[in-house]
Amino acid sequence: MGTIVLADARTDCERQVIDEWVRRTHPGARAQTVDETDFEALPADTDLVPVRVVWLPPARDGERRVSLADAVALSNPRRPPGWRQSSIRRRHPDRVHAVAGASATIAELREHYATQQAEGESFAAFVGMRAALAAERAELALVGDRYKVPRLVAEQIGSSARFQEAVTELADRLGRPVASVAQEATDKMSSFVATQSRLMRDVFTSTFRGLYERAWTVSADLDTLGRLRLLNRSSSLIFLPSHRSYVDTMVLGSVLDEHDFPSNLVLGGNNLAFWPMGPIAQRAGTIFIRRQFGSDPVYKLAMRSYLSFIVEKRFNLEWYIEGGRSRTGKLRPPMLGLLAYVADAVESLDGVDATIVPTSIVYDQLPEIAVMAQESAGGTKRPEDLKWLLRYARGQRVHRGEARVRFGEPFSLREALDAAGGGRAKLEKVAFRVMDEINAATPISATSLAGFALLGAADRAYTATEIEVILAPLLTYIDDRGLPGPDPALCRGLGLLRTLGELTEAGVLIAYEGGSEKVWSIAPDEHAIAAYYRNGALHHFVGRAIVELAMLAVADGTVRPDGLDPRGLESFSDREQERLGHEALLSVAQIEALRIRDLLKFEFFFPVKDEYLHRLGAELDLISAEWREVEPTREWVYDVLFANAGKLLARRTLQTFFDAQLVVARHLTALGRGSVDKEAVLTDCLGLGRQLALQGVVPSKDSVSKDMYDAAYRLAENRGAVGDAPVDDQLRARAAWLAEVEEMRVRLERIAAIEAEQAAADRAAADRGTGDQR
Repeated sequence: MGTIVLADARTDCERQVIDEWVRRTHPGARAQTVDETDFEALPADTDLVPVRVVWLPPARDGERRVSLADAVALSNPRRPPGWRQSSIRRRHPDRVHAVAGASATIAELREHYATQQAEGESFAAFVGMRAALAAERAELALVGDRYKVPRLVAEQIGSSARFQEAVTELADRLGRPVASVAQEATDKMSSFVATQSRLMRDVFTSTFRGLYERAWTVSADLDTLGRLRLLNRSSSLIFLPSHRSYVDTMVLGSVLDEHDFPSNLVLGGNNLAFWPMGPIAQRAGTIFIRRQFGSDPVYKLAMRSYLSFIVEKRFNLEWYIEGGRSRTGKLRPPMLGLLAYVADAVESLDGVDATIVPTSIVYDQLPEIAVMAQESAGGTKRPEDLKWLLRYARGQRVHRGEARVRFGEPFSLREALDAAGGGRAKLEKVAFRVMDEINAATPISATSLAGFALLGAADRAYTATEIEVILAPLLTYIDDRGLPGPDPALCRGLGLLRTLGELTEAGVLIAYEGGSEKVWSIAPDEHAIAAYYRNGALHHFVGRAIVELAMLAVADGTVRPDGLDPRGLESFSDREQERLGHEALLSVAQIEALRIRDLLKFEFFFPVKDEYLHRLGAELDLISAEWREVEPTREWVYDVLFANAGKLLARRTLQTFFDAQLVVARHLTALGRGSVDKEAVLTDCLGLGRQLALQGVVPSKDSVSKDMYDAAYRLAENRGAVGDAPVDDQLRARAAWLAEVEEMRVRLERIAAIEAEQAAADRAAADRGTGDQR
């Protein structure tokens, strides 16, 4: 068996490096380029060894990385010009290396060629492509996984039999020539394929690092990163982060880069593809795509083929499943389009899987919130351009605390699809699992908890001691639940003063120091911004809030086991009758909890029914460990709620959402048989919401939000209160919905009364204690 070294050499110097490597490692073999080789004349057992020369940048601060100065000087240390190579090799031999890819025989290559290559592609071209990819993998072993980038993408996709079959099928469906569809698909693919280079990746990192490095200290979940590294050996990783800031992808990228993960290919909207950011980002791994392309079948084919290639070749992907930044601090509804393409790739490729990595990114402070709050209140979004980028960069010069990157439980996409069953609901189940995992991983920051406490209290100023008293039972609850809470030191004493100071500097709070004690309150017209911070942690409290509302319903007789006929119990003992009655009451309480969940399903992400009820049972265990044995009489429920008054969460968690639903339900009911236009309804609701807030009917000022009203409108559509149903049915649905919302708000008022009564009792006890000391 003979050996031929396929030399990938651009210059005479590189050819000399390879020739020397051949003499050392393969005596008797000959080195030649792909173009110099007649593959048809070679025996089947000839072994082909791809070899290339790798040039490393000079070491700077312990790292070999291209700097921005290199780019400005039009110099690429990873591809030095031919006239400089001999000098570099002589003076810095540590910077030049010959690397060999995995070898293959002519027979093995012909076998792969027969099954993988499209008709009309030459064997020599196929061998050249395989040699380049093998050498690329060898180069990665030297430079590190962080520099893993897809090469020859368009060539590999365009020459594959699978792509040609898909093009032929689409051409038949459209009634167009195959060549025309193939050319259009290739052209459209070239518009978004990330033409990555290691030079531009380093330049991108150096150029835009300032957008986050000075503003935040980045921390990460190191334990999960270790697990992800093992998973990445056999599967591509698909990072699906929450989206709160323009710098999310840079913050996540910095964490992965620091731990030597391959760079993610990031799917992003083409609204950010402006100069100079767009061209640099695309060459650093960003895939700029249209916001909408469902009506363009050729674009869809190109995108599906590209994502299928990425998954098959085990490159890592990243996109923002919400489709845009959160305007409220809560997760937005998931967009399923890209997930559908990746799912299709996994299901259609034998032995291929992808690991979904739900990712949470949370910031102590985020200057973008003010602009997003204006948009949510009805303002117009400004387009992104170079002027916007410069303004944004100037705003990042102030340190704003910590940016936390946390990961939910990674899971196999193939296994999740198999478990989800069939139909469109299959993708929705997978997406909701992603959102639930993101929520579970999201840490509660001190600023989130401060926003929760102040928005949930009376709208007045508070001393630091008063705020600490409000926060103390919340910290106990977080600890009891084992939630990812803040450092308790930031919620008491000097740490609390620091947290309040940060929110004051950000303009969320105002401080008054003209009296005997310094007091803080939410700044005028800043309730929406305070709510943004609060909402980032709100999902952790929703289950407890629903339990409280369901308990009140049982205690007040709003729900009862009407289907239980006492006459049917006569044959049972008193103990058995009590047990059956208790089980029936528990059943209707669960039904009530599911009804409340249904009212909130467009605001929060809930697990499947059994898991949801299991979580509510765990919440009840924290409220009272004896709830399974005790009949929930009115007296028992109110005693339990009073005992937990400082930890009652329903009003502080859900008031905003039922206030928003009240506004939309009232407006739709008032419209009667009039025509319904969604945008007009949302605009009118902003006006009605402001009016009701001024009148004190709606206590939560942060509920006056277009995003909140949009979620309420989608609930109305789901319940048949608007849409295609007969008008009379819509009117009945609106009236029923309004009645339910008003019922929930009455329960929240009772929760508020319990909190106020207990607070008064606590103050009286404190006053008595002070008097006794005197």
